[in-house]
Amino acid sequence: MKILKPDGKGIEKLYNRNLFSRKKHVEERVRQIIADVKNSGDDAVLKYTRRFDKCKMTARQIRADESEISGAFQNITSDFVGSLKLIINNVEAFYRKQLKKPARIKDGEGIVLKENILPLDSVGIYIPAGTAPLVSSVYMTAIPAKVAGVKRIAIATPPDKNGHINPYILAVANLLKVNEIYKVGGAQAVAALALGTRTIPKVDKVIGPGNMYVTEAKRQLFGYVDIDMLAGPTELVVIANRLSDPEFVIADLEAQMEHVGGLSILVSPSKQLIRQVRKRARVLNGRGYCIPVKNMEEAVEVTNRIAPEHVQVLTNNPLSIAKKITNAGAIFLGPYSPTAVGDYVAGPSHVLPTLGTARFFSGLCLSDFMKTSHVIAYSKKALEKIREPLDKIAGIEGLPKHSASVQVRFNGKD
Repeated sequence: MKILKPDGKGIEKLYNRNLFSRKKHVEERVRQIIADVKNSGDDAVLKYTRRFDKCKMTARQIRADESEISGAFQNITSDFVGSLKLIINNVEAFYRKQLKKPARIKDGEGIVLKENILPLDSVGIYIPAGTAPLVSSVYMTAIPAKVAGVKRIAIATPPDKNGHINPYILAVANLLKVNEIYKVGGAQAVAALALGTRTIPKVDKVIGPGNMYVTEAKRQLFGYVDIDMLAGPTELVVIANRLSDPEFVIADLEAQMEHVGGLSILVSPSKQLIRQVRKRARVLNGRGYCIPVKNMEEAVEVTNRIAPEHVQVLTNNPLSIAKKITNAGAIFLGPYSPTAVGDYVAGPSHVLPTLGTARFFSGLCLSDFMKTSHVIAYSKKALEKIREPLDKIAGIEGLPKHSASVQVRFNGKD
């Protein structure tokens, strides 16, 4: 693991990492894929499935049928369903707490103001399955959508070369009563969900993790549909000191570096801990750094500038430090709250902002699956009371017809 000094040049790249450092060829290739799907629909989807997934299918085979979905249970371990039910309960319980009542104001002058909170009609969920089938992403995305009341949930996930979908992905989807599942991966899957084809009806929003091509497709298609966020590889900052257990620190850093491109960072004032970690932690598929700091105040400052997906506080008083962390997707406190708990079982979704976007993005919330409409009702008495201030603002903006639309309601009338 490399050393980065808080005031050194190397750390600026870490602070300023972003999605737009992507290679130009990714942007161009995704633009072409989207254009092909827009113009050729299923034919383009099948073409790219042959090219990238080495799988030949017909249009009728794009959607997984009932026999495939039900047959998946023959290929999973017997204890899986019991474990999954416990996890589902945790996730559902967390998101049910996010349900809120609509705002409403009613006064004696005849004014009624309120909001309608409505679920989106349809959501498309992308589930990666190339380097690793992200089974947990199925329930971490579909459950909040269902709790929000989304009527139609469609899953897209890449098939293997034989046209099969990972049985655990199918089984989880089936247990959640999500049976609209398409064997499509990559940018072509996002394009199909956003634009629609003969086989894949378009959705209102596309969510879920993915590689750089999937993320770039979401970026380019935002506006045709809504998206959750633009996310990159997983990230973890561990804040630890001389009292932290080095075994825990190393294990947690290595866990994040299991992911391709994963970023693991130790921020610590303890030179001894940093030496131990550098000597023993193995950099797997990802990137690892150690940042020595003067004290915990500087550790917090560095962490907030990094704005990582996950922050793990392994000090003796984690809550006092966590209160000062303002930029993070999720914060894990204490030695018995490893990031893996949040990845799989705790309840809050593991779909979290990366690449420093925790400064302005949030983890997946119930509100991501909902929309609001404002309802405004005025009586004649209430309207008359605001005629003068309304007229002044309309005059400043040079929009006299706005004033006239109010005045006409009082011309020659009692």
